[in-house]
Amino acid sequence: MKKVLAVGCIISIFIIACSKREAANTNEIQAVQPHYDTTAIDSFSAGATTVDIVRQIRMSSQKYQDSLKEAIKLEQEEKRITAELEKENKKKLEEEKKLKAKENTAISTPKTD
Repeated sequence: MKKVLAVGCIISIFIIACSKREAANTNEIQAVQPHYDTTAIDSFSAGATTVDIVRQIRMSSQKYQDSLKEAIKLEQEEKRITAELEKENKKKLEEEKKLKAKENTAISTPKTD
């Protein structure tokens, strides 16, 4: 009985020791790494630029300015189209009201032949 118990303990130790272990989660490791706001390694070295300054430089670039102008043009075009659609819808509603009014007056007035 003691031998069976000892063999069982040894087998369980081997199973635990040889079992697959889960790999460390790489997302947690990346989350621990600090985020710096400079592009250079040494923030006091010549040429080190903060992220805010880099962002301002990108915003002042010609490509960015062109994309802003294009976005404004698209927005104005959408407004113009919606205004035209609203005008057309108003005209249709007015025509329908006129037709209904004519029908109502035609129905309400008796015909004398």
